[in-house]
Amino acid sequence: MRAPVLLAPLLLAACGLQPLYSAGGKGVVAETLADVRVAPIEGQAGWLVRNALRDRLVAAQGGEGPGERFRLDIKLEDSITGFGVRADDSVTRERRTLRARYQLIEAATGEVLLDATAMSDAGIDVVGSEFATIAAEQSAQERLAQAIADQIV
Repeated sequence: MRAPVLLAPLLLAACGLQPLYSAGGKGVVAETLADVRVAPIEGQAGWLVRNALRDRLVAAQGGEGPGERFRLDIKLEDSITGFGVRADDSVTRERRTLRARYQLIEAATGEVLLDATAMSDAGIDVVGSEFATIAAEQSAQERLAQAIADQIV
């Protein structure tokens, strides 16, 4: 029973499979990511998502600047919905949702290679202090921007 488990890595290596991210910053994935330019995105959430994406792409590229072979266009929907209503109609809980529709476009031809969406949400407690609630909403927006960037990459 133990022999097949021990031989599995050898058999997989013999079939030509190799890790997708092999060769680090000089691999196929890193070279492709180096060719992606993130177009400007509207709003504060857009600024956060674009910076998070650029950070991830630069890290994957080994520190090189963005290329021009592909363009990533992103449109964001940022919403806050109140729920958990008290008898006096005050909201006790909010949900912040960030949805991104993104398209990967080949710059030379304008052809859309990928058209997809990414979405993340976060719950926010509404407290007596308006400052604390606003800070929680902004913190949630920052976390959501990071989550959206992770999904897109």
